[in-house]
Amino acid sequence: MTITRRTVLASTALAAAPLGGPALAQTTPAAPAPVQGTGTRQAPGFYRYKVGDIEVTAINDGFAQRPLEGFVRNAELSQVQQAMQEAFLPTSALPIAFNTLVLNQGGSLTLIDTGNGDMGAPTSGRWMANFRAAGFDPAQVNAVVISHFHGDHINGLRLKDGTAVFPNAEVMVPAAEWAFWMDDARMNQAPEAMKGAFQGVRRVFGPIASNVKRYEMDKEVVPGLTAVAAPGHTPGHTVYMLSSGNGKLMIMSDTTNHPALFVRNPDWSAVFDMDADQARATRRRLLDMAASERAQVAFYHAPFPGTGHVAKDGNGFRFVPVQWSPAV
Repeated sequence: MTITRRTVLASTALAAAPLGGPALAQTTPAAPAPVQGTGTRQAPGFYRYKVGDIEVTAINDGFAQRPLEGFVRNAELSQVQQAMQEAFLPTSALPIAFNTLVLNQGGSLTLIDTGNGDMGAPTSGRWMANFRAAGFDPAQVNAVVISHFHGDHINGLRLKDGTAVFPNAEVMVPAAEWAFWMDDARMNQAPEAMKGAFQGVRRVFGPIASNVKRYEMDKEVVPGLTAVAAPGHTPGHTVYMLSSGNGKLMIMSDTTNHPALFVRNPDWSAVFDMDADQARATRRRLLDMAASERAQVAFYHAPFPGTGHVAKDGNGFRFVPVQWSPAV
């Protein structure tokens, strides 16, 4: 049959005609659903997936807004704004997410980094609520593995009042990171702007200093989790390779900040990178490795749940998030 305007109108009229049979039952209209309003919290921020036999749970700790001006030290603001616009992000400030990981190996829990605790931005500090919503309790954590000593990775270990959050956990840190940040001479010689970071490290680790285990690179920190040197962001910054059966996950820590900027432009330097040249070399090496091996990756500062793959794209790379799955 040839479709014409007349046949379309005729079929529409037929579809609109009332059907025979009894009248539909009359019901009382439901009350309109109220608008929840700006600032309403989302559902709990946790997401599970498997790496071989290991269950991985990403736990979100909210986000912080960082002014865009001055954030990338070796690019013009207009270039950074263009990258943000291309990623459909605001061009005035960067929303930086915080995502930790929980590894569950037959009931043994390992936490990789701890979030901001009660010392972050007002839009962060969601970690404990999300951790508990995922079915965990801090007393169940057997090990806490720290990638580096910036506050958004370590402050969740200890509350402002000094309370230790994970009373039964062994705390493990990179030996090179410990040597740098716990050096009193370095702290005394540091610029005034950095002294607070040194003091924050001492606040968190000072009470447990004698019990903190320091690990070396290329060693298995806990079963299946191997430390990989990734210096530049900080002197002892560490990423990890998680392996189980045929499953592998590169846990990239702060190799990049937001992927829209630093995966696409790996030679850009974030204001947080302590050794910009070394950080750029590390970033290119690890992103190239992830792309070449088609490995699944997890980024601390990518949009939640922060896991996916890295693909080569011109002179840079692009982050391809995993397909969300309703089942683990």
